[in-house]
Amino acid sequence: MDTTRFQKKKHLFFDLDHTIWDFDRNAAETLSELFVDYQFERLGIASSDLFIETYNRNNQRVWAMYHNGLIDKTELRRARFADTFTELGIDPASFPQAFEEDYLRICPHKTHLFPGAYETLAYLQERYTLHLISNGFKEAVETKLAKSNLKPYFHQVIISEVVGVHKPNPKIYDHSLAGAKGSKTDSIMIGDSLEADVRGAMNFGMDAIFFNPNALEKPADIPYSIQQLKELKEWF
Repeated sequence: MDTTRFQKKKHLFFDLDHTIWDFDRNAAETLSELFVDYQFERLGIASSDLFIETYNRNNQRVWAMYHNGLIDKTELRRARFADTFTELGIDPASFPQAFEEDYLRICPHKTHLFPGAYETLAYLQERYTLHLISNGFKEAVETKLAKSNLKPYFHQVIISEVVGVHKPNPKIYDHSLAGAKGSKTDSIMIGDSLEADVRGAMNFGMDAIFFNPNALEKPADIPYSIQQLKELKEWF
């Protein structure tokens, strides 16, 4: 695969969750702690693994709906846990509001990143201008960046909640390029979401790389993919 065209890029745009910040690992650690604190086993949930697996499935579903503008932030936060409890045969109304508040407070403080994140960002930062585009929520994104010491790597941090539109809406890419003083041809997007990150950027006219750590089958319309962040050091 010829990736020499990438070496002429000037601006690299990264997604945060599931691309640099290991959302699944951090969420699982948080939920495992809350499983014990809230004594979920007394409710008949067989294990923390079952709860986390059910939550991850519902969380991915509602985030996809959010990306496509089908639900708002409030509904996303309500549905991901409510639907999880319902699926497990538990009345969501039986859980105190403090449960979700604890999750939202604890999870962004977790600092597990994908392997090679710091090394790769440091390498790229010496050669390119790095930017971050996140569909996450402002307070959570800022906490994750601060606690994981990621902010110094990025020239600008674009948060959809602040901008008012989210990936894959072309307006957020337009806004991001304007802030970078870059162009579609000298910029590239790197992220895990096929719809929000990869196809969103490609439909806008930018190159994109699919971050695919789970080695999912790559769709035919996606030309570039990596399984590990450190592969970027060979491409750029």
